[in-house]
Amino acid sequence: MSHVSTDNKQLVARVRRIGGQVAALERSLEAQADCGALLHQVAAVRGAIQGLMLQLLEGHLREHVATGSASKREAELESVLAVLKSYLK
Repeated sequence: MSHVSTDNKQLVARVRRIGGQVAALERSLEAQADCGALLHQVAAVRGAIQGLMLQLLEGHLREHVATGSASKREAELESVLAVLKSYLK
């Protein structure tokens, strides 16, 4: 996974920001914050996770699906489709 190695610093920083968002959400729940504020925080976390998924998926598609032999591309495509089916449930 050369694309993950290349973007590792950026990916780790993104995951840490997501962790901070989740921690803030937990604190808000413990403080019994207004439900509207909680919904906004959940939406922000969801958006951050989706952004991470998109970044990883784009790198995977560019590095593993768009290159290589037809049989390799087909196998990688099946792998991506399985992940997407699971993610979109």
